[in-house]
Amino acid sequence: LKAGGVAGVCVDLILFPLDTVKTRLQSPQGFRKAGGFRGIYAGVPSTAIGSFPNAAAFFITYENVKSVLPHGSSSYLSPATHMVAASLGEVVACLIRVPSEVVKQRAQVSPSSSTLRILSHTLYHEGVQGLYRGYKSTVLREIPFSLVQFPLWEVLKDLWSWKQGHVVDSWQSAVCGAFAGGFAAAVTTPLDVAKTRIMLAKAGSSNASGNVLAALGGIWRTQGLSGLFAGVVPRMAAISLGGFIFLGTYEKTRQLLL
Repeated sequence: LKAGGVAGVCVDLILFPLDTVKTRLQSPQGFRKAGGFRGIYAGVPSTAIGSFPNAAAFFITYENVKSVLPHGSSSYLSPATHMVAASLGEVVACLIRVPSEVVKQRAQVSPSSSTLRILSHTLYHEGVQGLYRGYKSTVLREIPFSLVQFPLWEVLKDLWSWKQGHVVDSWQSAVCGAFAGGFAAAVTTPLDVAKTRIMLAKAGSSNASGNVLAALGGIWRTQGLSGLFAGVVPRMAAISLGGFIFLGTYEKTRQLLL
């Protein structure tokens, strides 16, 4: 819990400006109208509050599921074990992540409004379910992302450990995490764009229904391939750096605690 929480707080706060740029590039009103480079830390209180429990919930689930499923470097079931553990970890973590993400993204494209005002407005007009708008699309983004990132991270660590003859250091684990995260970020960007559009959609609009396929279809029709991959560069940069900080910090903190 402590290792996951510390890792989550570090990466989310350090890389918040890149996340804001990515959200504004993906927003339907466009980068400039969404705020451009102004108020780059808009929405950071939501992230600061949700980051620790979100990351802790993921890693508690990930490690516990991994411990009860067949695993081991010599087992052909090892990649499947990591995939299942990561997927279940994301389903649990999204229960905390989505409300925080909804408030954060709406604050990022409305830098003149405070986080508290956006939270109050969402609860007043949409109720608690408004905070969970995009839960399905977030899970549909995070599971494919984890299916790529975590098995790749584990494989890269195993290969590096085998090559040097001992378990990887925390900085080496972080490098593996950066490569794994950047690759996973690139291939799942269209799902991230759809999730952003759903969370930012006005209540009652077609995207507000949360239909991921409809959102992807609408983006494809209006903006084509460039729309589906809007924000891919800051997303890859943030998640590559995030993978380095997040997984490296997690390994180092866990080593210190255990």
